[in-house]
Amino acid sequence: MGSKGRVLDPQGQFLQTWNKIFMISCLISVSVDSLFFYAPAIDGDDNCLYLDHKLENIASILRSLTDIFYLLRIIFQFRTGFIASSSRVFGRGVLVEDTFEIAKRYLTTYFLIDFLAVLPLPQVFVLLVRPHLLGSKVMTEKNVLLLIVICQYVPRLIRIIPLYIQITRSAGTVMDTAWPGAAFNLLVYILASHVIGALWYILAIQREETCWIEACNGQDDCEHASLYCGSTVYGNNTFLQDACPTDGDADIDPIYGIYLPVLQNVSQSTGFFEKLFYCFWWGLQSLCSYGQNLKTSTYIWENLFAVFVSTSGLVLLALLIGNVQTYLQSASGHIEEMRVKRRDMQQWMAHRLLPEHIKERILHHDRYKWQETQGVDEEDLLTKLPKDLRRDVKRHLCLSLLMRVPMFEKMDDQLLDAMCDRLKPMLYTEGSCIIHEGGPVNEMFFLMRGTLESMTTDGGRMGFFNSNVLRGGDFCGEELLTWALDPTSGSNLPSSTRTVKTLSEVEGFSLRADHLRFVATQYRRLHSKQLRHTFRFYSQQWRTWAACFIQAAWHRYCRKKMEDSLYEKKMRFQAAIVSDGSTSCSLGAALYAAHFACNMVRILRRSAARKVRLLGKVPSRLLLKPAEPNFFTEEE
Repeated sequence: MGSKGRVLDPQGQFLQTWNKIFMISCLISVSVDSLFFYAPAIDGDDNCLYLDHKLENIASILRSLTDIFYLLRIIFQFRTGFIASSSRVFGRGVLVEDTFEIAKRYLTTYFLIDFLAVLPLPQVFVLLVRPHLLGSKVMTEKNVLLLIVICQYVPRLIRIIPLYIQITRSAGTVMDTAWPGAAFNLLVYILASHVIGALWYILAIQREETCWIEACNGQDDCEHASLYCGSTVYGNNTFLQDACPTDGDADIDPIYGIYLPVLQNVSQSTGFFEKLFYCFWWGLQSLCSYGQNLKTSTYIWENLFAVFVSTSGLVLLALLIGNVQTYLQSASGHIEEMRVKRRDMQQWMAHRLLPEHIKERILHHDRYKWQETQGVDEEDLLTKLPKDLRRDVKRHLCLSLLMRVPMFEKMDDQLLDAMCDRLKPMLYTEGSCIIHEGGPVNEMFFLMRGTLESMTTDGGRMGFFNSNVLRGGDFCGEELLTWALDPTSGSNLPSSTRTVKTLSEVEGFSLRADHLRFVATQYRRLHSKQLRHTFRFYSQQWRTWAACFIQAAWHRYCRKKMEDSLYEKKMRFQAAIVSDGSTSCSLGAALYAAHFACNMVRILRRSAARKVRLLGKVPSRLLLKPAEPNFFTEEE
């Protein structure tokens, strides 16, 4: 019976990130192993071979550091669950968390490969075996070390392939964004060039060693031990310069073929970086040209290496171009889609002979929408998410903006969630008309950024005009809220009492009539007079009616005050005449003055009435009081 300890989920974020790190470490470890190939070198003065022990020690240390990642990989594999194949009938399947089953599965699949890849054979040979080799036996290390590194290339490269498949199956791509993905594929190509260059260098040394041994066999007094520096056997090796010359200038060297450049330039160099970058450049050049620059001799292994370089260059360059193109297309896919859509739009506008000002407005709206959304259809993206996740995303996007609307500050979380789930983001360019006066109101718009102009002529009445500027936090289309809160309202949408146009580029959220009716049913459960007063205060319809009502009351007050003042003067004047008792001439003058005062009062009344009628502010023709939204339950 297996135990259930802490088991890692193969689809979890931790393992996905770790797999990417391990894959990069695998590529780096393969390139570190290639450093062992640069250890052999040629002493041009004594015509002998030697090993750079300092470079071997550094390469061993770097190899040990990269092996740590392989050890961690093995440890994690014993703790990584797997999906039972029998449970994949529907959905993801059942995660097996039994450590015994996990270990059994790993031991029968990739454990042997990981074990062979992590064996520290080069370090053991360099640090423990090499110090005991003396004389010509030192060069045996070169051949053994070359064989060990090449043999361990096989499990290390084999392990990368299933790991890459696992990463792409879990996350889709190795890198989440375009430019890091392109850089990763370029890194693979560069590391491959480094490995090819290192192989070219060690094979060149091997080819020259083979030529020296063949030349030494043709000499009676030559021993193989004299070909290696540090040997106790001394021999005159000057004949090697004639038997195996490296100063040839033929187009195709019959002895060394493609290995001649490295023997002429860097094989005798003591600078590591000179050899590294020279061989790297040759490997990169050969891979990019598919090996077309290679001029081989008739040596079999040389031709096989040239075939390997050509084939590797073809495969790797195809993968590099294909993967980089895929990543870059994913980064510029929306841009290309926008360009095609804009081209089709221009062709359609030209076909329909649209006026230039309409074309400019359409293109302006399209550019503004692209700047705000970058070509992403948010509504389509959100509809594909689960309900709870969509609610959380909508709440994150809309709640802070929604709370800027004073009407919604005192609402509970449940109602705010319902509104956030139904709000639709809207974008308008300058000069757009959102609502027409007299037209049906099919949505309520909440302004977040920008400015709007809300105006009314009271149904086209002559001489009447009212306008207001709306800013962030205001709303329009409040007639729809009154309609939605009325339980007796039918399916006919209310008519707008105002025209709303944009004065700048505008961002906001709209709430459709059917969605607003659903939310409005929740309003009637609030039982809040404060919400009713808040609605009245911020409603443009109520503000206009209140302004007209106050203005009409002020005109009535001013007219009544003037009439009372004239009437008081008239009565004082008549009282003064009666108490004076003057002559008939004076009485006639008084009667004339009283008649004049009455005519002045009548004229003032007519003038005031005509002025009020022109302004549309007479009490009988005041704006109709807006309908009162029903914020209470039907039972009340």
